[in-house]
Amino acid sequence: MGKHLRWLKRHARTWVQLCFTALSNGYAAGFVKGNIYKGRLKFICLPGLNCYSCPGALGSCPIGSFQSVLASRNYHFAFYVAGFLIFFGAVLGRLACGWLCPFGLVQDLLYKIPFPKKRKLLPGDRWLKYLKYVILVGFVIVLPLTVLDIVGQGQPWFCKLICPSGTLFAGIPLIAANPPLQAALGWLFTWKAALLAALIILSLWVYRPFCRYLCPLGAIYGLFNPIALYRFRVDQTKCTGCGQCQRSCKFNIPVHERPNSPDCIRCGDCRRACPHGAICHTFSRRQGETPTGAAS
Repeated sequence: MGKHLRWLKRHARTWVQLCFTALSNGYAAGFVKGNIYKGRLKFICLPGLNCYSCPGALGSCPIGSFQSVLASRNYHFAFYVAGFLIFFGAVLGRLACGWLCPFGLVQDLLYKIPFPKKRKLLPGDRWLKYLKYVILVGFVIVLPLTVLDIVGQGQPWFCKLICPSGTLFAGIPLIAANPPLQAALGWLFTWKAALLAALIILSLWVYRPFCRYLCPLGAIYGLFNPIALYRFRVDQTKCTGCGQCQRSCKFNIPVHERPNSPDCIRCGDCRRACPHGAICHTFSRRQGETPTGAAS
């Protein structure tokens, strides 16, 4: 029994990801009929990249919703969506990326496929990881507000030009179920399909390249990591600086020095790998003690 419990605990994150993806995309009729759910639940944002146009989606993507409001000629700021992002970021930080994002699950599963010479990071990682902030400012905020059509309407440029989650979970299923749409395909779908294919191939080689380098939602949540209610702590009285936490981290984060890096998705690998039990989170109680000398 103990062996089974250890196995379940070791794979808990994958099970949570699978269950949340299934529940949040539970409108099975959408996949059968080739349409999307438009009920009241669609007004509710979900914490991950869960595309509004996915045939099974019961809620909305916060990034897509934020852009839609900014791009509308009738509104100038998305108070509800901004509040949603601030709330999730302030409470959980990037835990939503590691546990609740459907496209994060896809990348995790792809990385498990055997591939020669797996890498944690791409060459130039030091600079590439800032690209997601450029995308956040440029494609999510500035372009929808400034590039307008003749009636003053903007476009959700990140969703339209970049988002691979939308292509995978919404574009491809809708096109497959609607032959008329297939005849209307143009350069835009070709570009997004090529981008998705490149990320899928890259995910076999590098751990979560989209999350690490391109995702504006991860960029927002990551800013809250150092101050979120759920954050990691390192007990300096136990930590020996052995570096086992960094070696176990698929993002190569020196957790013993920066446990709340903006890149951390809270997968928990570092905590399981620490031979001294020096890493815990703010909601944990190890032997009834709160870590002292906690690093941030």
